[in-house]
Amino acid sequence: MLAKRIIPCLDIKEGRVVKGVSFLGLRDAGDPLELAQRYNEDSADELVFLDITASHEHRGLTFDLAARLARVLFIPFTIGGGIASIEEIHRIVTAGADKVSLNTAALADPDLIGEGAERFGSQCIVIAIDVKRRGDRWEVFSHGGRRPTGRDAVAWALEAERRGAGEILLTSMDQDGRQEGFDLEITSRISTRVNIPVIASGGGGTTDHFYDALTRGHADAVLAASVFHYGQTTVSGLKRALHARGVPVRLPREEA
Repeated sequence: MLAKRIIPCLDIKEGRVVKGVSFLGLRDAGDPLELAQRYNEDSADELVFLDITASHEHRGLTFDLAARLARVLFIPFTIGGGIASIEEIHRIVTAGADKVSLNTAALADPDLIGEGAERFGSQCIVIAIDVKRRGDRWEVFSHGGRRPTGRDAVAWALEAERRGAGEILLTSMDQDGRQEGFDLEITSRISTRVNIPVIASGGGGTTDHFYDALTRGHADAVLAASVFHYGQTTVSGLKRALHARGVPVRLPREEA
């Protein structure tokens, strides 16, 4: 059985890491390079960096972030936010990122998924899907959660896979930052329908929450921010707790 991944997420605004609730009320959480190095040393499996206002403010992502991160990190990392062309994907990957996360641009031009997968490999293309519950369905939002698209989340995940995406980063906007648990229903619906990895995001606060996302939600990985940034738990501590409950995770080398 493949090991489940624990992935800290660093939301970037104006060069700083920030965190809010349901994408609102952002507060400062620190310097991205310092936090990246901390997680690098704390056995994180990967890192995700998202410039959360890039698409909304119609400005390009700061490409030198990937180069600076590549110099200090020894684990895979993904960069997203404002990436809207094959040329920009190429610049990010060339600078050192292992993957790129596409959201708004992929919704506007789904062909970008296939073009990116063909040129850089499916494993490089992560499709971020931000969703809100609408009765018995979930609607996809773009532009950092600011614009409803009318698209169904499950249908969009299946289309993204068909077009060549290598991974889905699924964020429940309803649960984001609340630390009350992941949205297990939509996580399970998508995880059991697609044949590519799904990263559950939005709501992680306790070991039980992460355990449920990886078991009942059938997620391949869990992503969180607040609980790690503000010291409520550590990546290594969470891994030990999950390992004790039978979840396959990569423990620190000295403990494996």
